[in-house]
Amino acid sequence: MAALAFTSALGAGAASAADFGTLPFAKAPAYVASIYNWSGFYVGGHLGGSWTNQNWTNTANNSGFGDLIPGQGFGQRGSGVFGGGQMGYNWQAGNYVFGLEGTASGLANSGTLANTVFGARDDVFSWRINWMATITGRFGYAVTNNLFYVKAGYAGVNNRLAVSDTVPAVVGSGSATRWHDGWTVGAGWEYGLTQNWIVGLEYDYSAFQTKSYQLAGAAAPLVYSFDARPRDIQSAVARVSYKFGAPPFPTY
Repeated sequence: MAALAFTSALGAGAASAADFGTLPFAKAPAYVASIYNWSGFYVGGHLGGSWTNQNWTNTANNSGFGDLIPGQGFGQRGSGVFGGGQMGYNWQAGNYVFGLEGTASGLANSGTLANTVFGARDDVFSWRINWMATITGRFGYAVTNNLFYVKAGYAGVNNRLAVSDTVPAVVGSGSATRWHDGWTVGAGWEYGLTQNWIVGLEYDYSAFQTKSYQLAGAAAPLVYSFDARPRDIQSAVARVSYKFGAPPFPTY
């Protein structure tokens, strides 16, 4: 009887082992990183629009053709296409992201204004902003593939002011181009499509110093001088960047 019981138990154990061997095998799910990797060097481009407030005030005039006297001047607002490139580097610590970025952008902001207020009312002023550069620091907070950030730093812009008077008896013209230093602040959002490709939106506000412009020749007595500046530039752009050095697969 004991031998029979032992044989039965052995048979039942073998059957259980056979049943266990036929259970389906489930592969462990692939690891997915909880925080997107924002660290690394990136380059890209941006495109959008910008708005400029341009001011100029006469400081001296013995040019003959100029209608304005010291203290008189104008302001004008212009807008246009704004686009260029950016490059930078990000460092990430947990959800916090720190970065440095440089940009160079071309502008199509310009304007023309005829003097209908002062003097003989036949001076025509024109201004144009050619391009702008910035160097900024960035600070952001990452939520998986989303990065919300602010930025601040240096901004500089190339500005041109010109005047012409074509109505006899006294006629003349002149122009000058100056580089204006300033500052910029902004905020934006970026989204990591992949570990390499990033898209985003950004708004910036920039303000600039006043510089002297001489519009009637380089030597006295032809002096028609102005204090002028692009008072501010506001821009809103869409961005796309490529980040180098990102791992092709998550790190375990």
